Amino acid sequence: MSQNKANMQFPMVSTISLLRILVLGLLLAAGAARAALTIEITGAGASQIPVAIVPFRAEEGLAQRITPVVEADLARSGLFRTVDPGGISPVPHDPEQLNYEQWRSRGADAVVIGSVAKTADGRYDIRFRVMDVAKRTQIAGFVYFASENQLRLTAHKIADVIYEKLTGEPGVFATRITYVVKRGTRFELHVADADGYGAQSVLSSNEPIISPAWSPDGTRLAYVSFEQKKPVVYVQSLLSGSRQAVAAFRGSNSAPAWSPDGRQLAVTLTRDGNSQIYLINADGSGVPRRLTQSAAIDTEANFSPDGQSILFTSDRGGGPQIYRMPVSGGPAQRMTFDGTYNVSPRHSADGKSFTFIQRSGGRFNVAVQDFASRQVQVLSDGGVDESPSFAPNSRMILYASRVRGRGILAAVSSDGRVKQRFTADAGDVREPAWSPVVNK
Repeated sequence: MSQNKANMQFPMVSTISLLRILVLGLLLAAGAARAALTIEITGAGASQIPVAIVPFRAEEGLAQRITPVVEADLARSGLFRTVDPGGISPVPHDPEQLNYEQWRSRGADAVVIGSVAKTADGRYDIRFRVMDVAKRTQIAGFVYFASENQLRLTAHKIADVIYEKLTGEPGVFATRITYVVKRGTRFELHVADADGYGAQSVLSSNEPIISPAWSPDGTRLAYVSFEQKKPVVYVQSLLSGSRQAVAAFRGSNSAPAWSPDGRQLAVTLTRDGNSQIYLINADGSGVPRRLTQSAAIDTEANFSPDGQSILFTSDRGGGPQIYRMPVSGGPAQRMTFDGTYNVSPRHSADGKSFTFIQRSGGRFNVAVQDFASRQVQVLSDGGVDESPSFAPNSRMILYASRVRGRGILAAVSSDGRVKQRFTADAGDVREPAWSPVVNK
């Protein structure tokens, strides 16, 4: 095969697109590595796409094999059914080796084939194709060049490509999550891959850490720490580890939320009396600008994807409900009317809906409301669910829950069909947030 033909079939992806996340991972390693979160999956999508992932040529000797990670990613989404490739001979790694009738008889709609080869500079040349069984054509083909430390990330990126080509929506397997773990009297802020693997501690304290929030570029975290014996908002770089107190005003400083351009934070302050929402610069400079003007408690702001409005929680109507108002100022519009207690709103990335926590019958559960229809759907069934956070493709919602008195993380698809439970080997896990896509 000529080099030109190879490039036409395999768009070449340089390590630059992987480097950003790799640097994050290496610098996060300054914190002690922890065991991965264990994921249990229940439920499935309304219809599952049958896909076969054929073990890549020459991946057996790798420190991290590619295909098991890809398979696990797709299965975790609930949208795919993996077809067993065992017993096919010869094992196909190139299109001309595919016997489409064999795969059709096994019920596969798509087959993923690929290979791994070590290059002269010590990196790995990872090639893969997604083949349509019915049409006998190539749906996608890519080349990744990756170091050994990038193998797992590359597998997640391959799963993202497969997900997008077969569903028409972007995958989020190469993203990250952050959460707080409480072990005894210690609080640790962790960052891990979206599948719970490779958890690293980026901050440890004897005082509570709450409300972590990702910057839009995925390189910084804003959070609230009580290390000064009061709530103070910090911004920490995941690239350098440096951190800065950006809201340490008189009284309480809490609930940071990033503007879509990453330049500002909406925070809840009591500097002028009751809890109100203010805009501050993300570097802590300048003077806060007050957004809400009420005698109530206004908190938990969240920006719309276009940055033009915020959702927030307020008890201005008597009980906590969710409101929306323009960032430029103006009256607030009440958004929730089902029940007497609705809190913690978070926009979906597509701007079509928002998730929140609703109390009903003494139980606190994750719900989602469509902006256009105002229809509300309760998605979770725990007793004390909290801190919902949308995946960047709006397909899943990550949240905190409790099982037998212990804090865990859980996730539910936006249609309620697929449920996941993340458990750690020790400690209470809480306060999750899903990162944006940072490798595009």
